[in-house]
Amino acid sequence: MAQVGIVMGSDSDMPVMAKAADILEKFNISYEMTILSAHREPDEFFAYAKGAEAKGFKVIIAGAGMAAHLPGMCAAIFPMPVIGIPMHTTSLGGRDSLYSIVQMPSGIPVATVAINGGANAGLLAAKILATSNEALLQKLKDYSENMKKEVQAKDQKLQEAGYKNYTK
Repeated sequence: MAQVGIVMGSDSDMPVMAKAADILEKFNISYEMTILSAHREPDEFFAYAKGAEAKGFKVIIAGAGMAAHLPGMCAAIFPMPVIGIPMHTTSLGGRDSLYSIVQMPSGIPVATVAINGGANAGLLAAKILATSNEALLQKLKDYSENMKKEVQAKDQKLQEAGYKNYTK
């Protein structure tokens, strides 16, 4: 049973949504990925959103561009957290998507990541799930520690190359 539903309106969103899936896989979190249009397939969309809880989803990650209704409509129907990923668009660079997702009416929250922020959406879903999963929480702590060590290793390499630490 999948813990996270990943839904997108078009296969053109796949490169961004795959980044969310990659993060979930890194943490061994099960997910189901679907292409579904809230505008072109309203009946199928409602069935998906209404059935997500019964499928075992704890979080939905929804990516959308332009009018970006998919995340908000998921949040209107699905009773648990929804993370919206605004997609970059050619007309307004994704700002249209961002504003559509982040400006939800009171009572219908959508956690929103950066434009094309698939990896952060996956991490946010993992952090939500970690609130009730100690093993996953430890994996996230280890992940953060590894990122810290990577930065320190890069700095060490810089220092060994003869650059001084910048101090004011």
